[in-house]
Amino acid sequence: MPSFDIVSEVKLEEIRNATENTAREIATRFDFRGVNASAELNKDEVVLSAEADFQCQQLLDILRCNLVRRKISPDAIDPEEKPLHSGKSFFLRVRFIKGIDQTVAKKIIYLIKNTKLKVQTVIQGDKLRVTGKNRNDLQKVIVLVPGEDLGQPFQFDNFRD
Repeated sequence: MPSFDIVSEVKLEEIRNATENTAREIATRFDFRGVNASAELNKDEVVLSAEADFQCQQLLDILRCNLVRRKISPDAIDPEEKPLHSGKSFFLRVRFIKGIDQTVAKKIIYLIKNTKLKVQTVIQGDKLRVTGKNRNDLQKVIVLVPGEDLGQPFQFDNFRD
């Protein structure tokens, strides 16, 4: 039986490239000249630091643009609500959504069941396995899931015939 997996993951190499491009852009932009601002990658999160709150928001916009250029959806990031003020600097932590949460997985299953397609969906940890007899039904599911706004991007992996 044909099957595929629905996953939500972000490539660390692309995050690193986008962060380095952001740091390069900060160094060359006129509005950041003379300002102590930076973008650093720490394990699986990006830390943006600047001297003012609005500059942290500008850094976040620059990072979003660079992530889009690297083909990472802006929905994949989870920035903090407010920058953290420490001494002379503001810090803004940006985390990346990895894996499919249980509640989001249940919404996807409910969405697929409402289409009345003859497919079965099973939660396997932080991914979903979709199986069905008909390849066309699986392709309809592949079109259906990204069309819904569920707050995070999805990729389709491990397609087996």
